[in-house]
Amino acid sequence: MADDQDQIAKDFHEAVNMTPAALEKWLDTPDSKEVGWKGADGKGTGESVGHKEGARIVAILRKKKADLTDADFADMKKVTGYVHRHLAQGGPATDSEHSRWRYSLMNWGHDPAK
Repeated sequence: MADDQDQIAKDFHEAVNMTPAALEKWLDTPDSKEVGWKGADGKGTGESVGHKEGARIVAILRKKKADLTDADFADMKKVTGYVHRHLAQGGPATDSEHSRWRYSLMNWGHDPAK
């Protein structure tokens, strides 16, 4: 199990390229709060799935490896999978710096502009 956790942690830290402080600052912006899947149909109100996950990512990043739980490792796998799938979709051909695609990835701790 430790080997699996080591790989999960490695993959997570490769996918998440934002520091906890940078991610927290981003999550506090209007652009961060505007994007993402909200509600049962994705068009609801309130906090998006990605925005909520961003706060969870900050908490995981601030933990010592020895303090990570099975739930943390499950979330780390989910984050890595999301980032890889979203990157594979590709971003817009123009103005990718200010795109919803980038903003969504940033909610999940990955800034494709880095």
